[in-house]
Amino acid sequence: MTKNKKTKILIVEDEVVISKAYAEELRDQGFLVFTAMNGSVGLEIATREKPDIILLDILMPVMDGLTMMSKLRESSLYGKNVPIILLTNLSASEEKILEAVTKDEPVYYLVKSDYTLSDVLEKIKECLKQKK
Repeated sequence: MTKNKKTKILIVEDEVVISKAYAEELRDQGFLVFTAMNGSVGLEIATREKPDIILLDILMPVMDGLTMMSKLRESSLYGKNVPIILLTNLSASEEKILEAVTKDEPVYYLVKSDYTLSDVLEKIKECLKQKK
C-alpha cells in the first residue's frame, strides 16, 4: 500500500458523521485525506492540494457541491480532469444532477443510502485505476 500513501482524497461533506467515517476508513487504507464542510472551503482545498479524487456531497451550506464542481471544472486543466464522486441523498432523476454527471466528466454518482462505506471505497479504487 505504499503507493496509496501519496494518493490524496478530498471529502467535501457537511454531515460530520459521514465525513469522519469516510476519512477514518480512507486514512486506515493509507490515503492522505483532506476534509471540508462546504463547497467554498472544498474549492480552496482542491485548488491548493490538487487531490487525486474528490468525494463531493451535493446539498451543503455556503456553496453546494454542483456549484463547487462547476467552478473547479472551469478553473484549470486539473479541475477539468480530476475524478469526482458525487455523494447525495437525492435521486439521480433530478435534472441538475443528470446534467452535471453527463456534462462534467469524469463524474460518478452515488446515492448515500444505497452504498456502504466499503462500496464507496471500492468505487474510489476503481476511479483511481481508471485515472492512471
